[in-house]
Amino acid sequence: MKELVEYVARTIATNPEDVKVTEEVEDDGHIIIRLEVHQDDKGKIIGRQGRVAQAMRVLLRVAAIKDDSHVTLEIV
Repeated sequence: MKELVEYVARTIATNPEDVKVTEEVEDDGHIIIRLEVHQDDKGKIIGRQGRVAQAMRVLLRVAAIKDDSHVTLEIV
């Protein structure tokens, strides 16, 4: 799932070298994915009215259902 977020973010970002994705697994199996991008790219990653970010979250939710887990995407 980390690779999926990284691929989408690098494709959208103007500065793909500044994209950093970290994955943290909590005790209950909940996965938190943190996406860090260059300050100039935050607007592109979030999208108008949050549509791009919401689409990324939907993709993660679908991938998480296959793994029987719960995923949260945080954009930093």
